[in-house]
Amino acid sequence: MKVAMISGAGRGLGAAIAARLQADGWTLSLGLRDPSQVEHSEKVSATKFDANQPDTAKAWVDTTVARFGRIDALINNAGILRMVDFSQGTEADLDELWSVNVKAPFRLIREALPHLRATGTGRVINIASTDGKRFRLGTSVGYSMTKHALVAMTQAVRFAAWDDGVRATALCPGAIDTQLIADVPGATPKADRLRPETVASMVGFILSLPNQASVPEFISNTRLETII
Repeated sequence: MKVAMISGAGRGLGAAIAARLQADGWTLSLGLRDPSQVEHSEKVSATKFDANQPDTAKAWVDTTVARFGRIDALINNAGILRMVDFSQGTEADLDELWSVNVKAPFRLIREALPHLRATGTGRVINIASTDGKRFRLGTSVGYSMTKHALVAMTQAVRFAAWDDGVRATALCPGAIDTQLIADVPGATPKADRLRPETVASMVGFILSLPNQASVPEFISNTRLETII
C-alpha cells in the first residue's frame, strides 16, 4: 500500500489528481475545507485542511498516519490567485497569497517529511506554475512571487532529504482549465488550456519514477515561451 496526501482535492486539478492516483492503485488521504465532499472508503479518507488555519496541517498529517500507518507522497495542490501588482490589489490579498500558496505547503512538508523519509522513496510534488519560472505582463505579481517561492521550496526539500530517498518535483504547468482562471482577463483561451486530467497524468508519471530518475522541475507550456 502506498499513501498519497493531496491538498485541495475537492474540485478541479486536485480532484483530477485524486482520480488518477486512485486508478493507479494509491490509497488517498485528501485534505479539504469540507471533508463531507468525499465519500470515505477503505482506500480513501478526507480530513479537514484549511491553508489559512495552521493547526490543520499537523492534524491532517497525524490523522493520515493514524489511519494508514505511512505517507509515501505529498501533493501540495491547494492554491489561490489574487490580482496583485503595483497598481491593484491589497495588502490583505498579498498576505492571503503567501498564506495559501507558500506557508501552507511549507507547514505540510515540515510535518510530513519524517514519514516520507521513513519510506525510503518519499515524494513531494508542489503544483507551481510557469508563473514560477518567469514573469509575464498581465500576470499577478503577487501570484508569480508565491510560485517562485514554491519552486525554491521544492529545491530545499531535495537538499534536506535526498539521502533518505525523498525526491521533490515542482510541477510547472501553463494555464489549466479550472475555476482558478475562469474570470481572469487575458488568460490563455479556453481551447488552448491544459485539461486537469492531463496535468494529473503528469503527477502519476512523476510518482512512477524510481529514485534514480529524479525530476526537479516539470514544465508544460500552453503557449510559445521565450525563456523557459
